[in-house]
Amino acid sequence: MSLDRRVVALLRAMLVALFALLLVLQTFSLPGEFAHLAAEEPSAAPWRWPLTALAVFWVLCLQVVVVSTWRLLGLVRDDRIFRPASLPWVDAMIVAVAAGWVVLLGVGGVAVWRGDDPGDALAFLVVLLLGAVVGLLLVVMRGLLRDATVLRADLEAVI
Repeated sequence: MSLDRRVVALLRAMLVALFALLLVLQTFSLPGEFAHLAAEEPSAAPWRWPLTALAVFWVLCLQVVVVSTWRLLGLVRDDRIFRPASLPWVDAMIVAVAAGWVVLLGVGGVAVWRGDDPGDALAFLVVLLLGAVVGLLLVVMRGLLRDATVLRADLEAVI
């Protein structure tokens, strides 16, 4: 077994573990945490379901990235990554990151606007910039993958 296949197998095992943890987080931990928050702090009770929905949405975005990465690793393993079939999986990752980022921008913007702690605004800005960097890196990587796919198709036509 080549090094690539071992690395792909290891990464896939880690993605399974990550997906399982995200599923537990999404179905048990987050709803339970916000229910506990509502019970402990009655003034926060109206925010229980909106916050749960937001958190579950962000976890769903991460799950889309995990599944897309799984599929791309399968294409790497089969030496088919430089085919047009890989581009929709990268597109799915870009859409998931962009959707999570846009929702974060809206929610965080409201929270910072209404907040009084400058540390919260700074933390929000850091997370927002990290999300933007990840999204833009995915766009650049998609362009590189598209170019490599075209070059491979040209090379195969010549051979």
